[in-house]
Amino acid sequence: MIKIAMVEDDLELAEVLTQYLKQYNIEVTNYEEPYLALSSLRINKFDLIILDLTLPGMDGLDVCKEVVKNFDIPIIISSARSDITDKVTALQLGADDYLPKPYDPRELEVRIKTILRRFNHNNEDVKEKKSKLFNLDLEKKEITKDGKYIKLTAAEYEVLSLMIKREGFVISREDIFENSDLMNSDYESSGSLAVIINRIRHKIEESPKEPQYLHTIRGMGYKFTNE
Repeated sequence: MIKIAMVEDDLELAEVLTQYLKQYNIEVTNYEEPYLALSSLRINKFDLIILDLTLPGMDGLDVCKEVVKNFDIPIIISSARSDITDKVTALQLGADDYLPKPYDPRELEVRIKTILRRFNHNNEDVKEKKSKLFNLDLEKKEITKDGKYIKLTAAEYEVLSLMIKREGFVISREDIFENSDLMNSDYESSGSLAVIINRIRHKIEESPKEPQYLHTIRGMGYKFTNE
């Protein structure tokens, strides 16, 4: 599930976008007041922010500046303000995209996933990502558990490496296929994915039937934890 913080005082538009994006496994939490949004970012984990510029109590450009300064999260500016200066300023401040209103919700959905794909890739440029007990070596394409190499097939590596990168977050079956090399392969079905998950559990879990690390979240997908 992709979690989005939206800062939009047009509540009708916010509701339309929320309902539209929901069908693409994107959960939107809207904040009419920018100060509430900034406070929420300090205690809640979001994958991306959709930010209007004309807001009550605080200009959207100032909100953008605060977000860039204090949080590592991509920003899409969604605004009816047509002044090119606003667009240039927002991008200079660190916004990742600028989408002028009105726009088709389909375009917003595509831009969200494009930006998140790029953002996650940039964060993975470090050659090694440690996840507590598990260690993912992106250069060697190897995963170890407590220092011991886990022998994985290519499909198993694709799934487990993605789960480790997204530790603590629920990942839908669709997201797994979209963000791995399983797309357009013989594995592209929920049944095949379940087989891969089961094989991984037999390699990393003490008790595959009572998994400690790779959990099934009914109706949503899977989540990897180390707790």
